[in-house]
Amino acid sequence: MQRLFSMFPNGWPGTGLLLLRAASGALLIRQGLIGPRSILIQLLEVLAGTLLIGGLWTPIAGVVVIVCQSWAAITTADDPRSAVLLATIGAALAMLGPGSASLDNHFFGRKRFDAPKA
Repeated sequence: MQRLFSMFPNGWPGTGLLLLRAASGALLIRQGLIGPRSILIQLLEVLAGTLLIGGLWTPIAGVVVIVCQSWAAITTADDPRSAVLLATIGAALAMLGPGSASLDNHFFGRKRFDAPKA
C-alpha cells in the first residue's frame, strides 16, 4: 500500500485530505442508504464511504467511488452533477492518498527506525 503514495502529508495538506474524505464519505453513505439504485451499487457506496472516512484502502475506495458514481451519472435520470463531482473527488483521493490522519498511514505509513548506538 505504501508504494501507492509518495507521502502521507500532515499539517494543512493532511487536514484538507481529511476534510475531503469526510465530506465525500458522508455523501456516499447517504446516497447508499437512501438512493434509488440497485442494492449492489448502494452497498458499494456505503462501503466506499466508510473506507474513505476511515482512510483505509483509500486508492481502492476511490476507484470504487469512480465506478459507482460514473454508473450513477450515466443511468440516473436526475441531474448528474453530484455524481460527477463525487467521481472526481474519488479520483483525486485515489491519486493523492489519505493523508496522515488515516488508517492507511497507521498501518502502511512510513516508519522511522533509529539505528542502535554502539
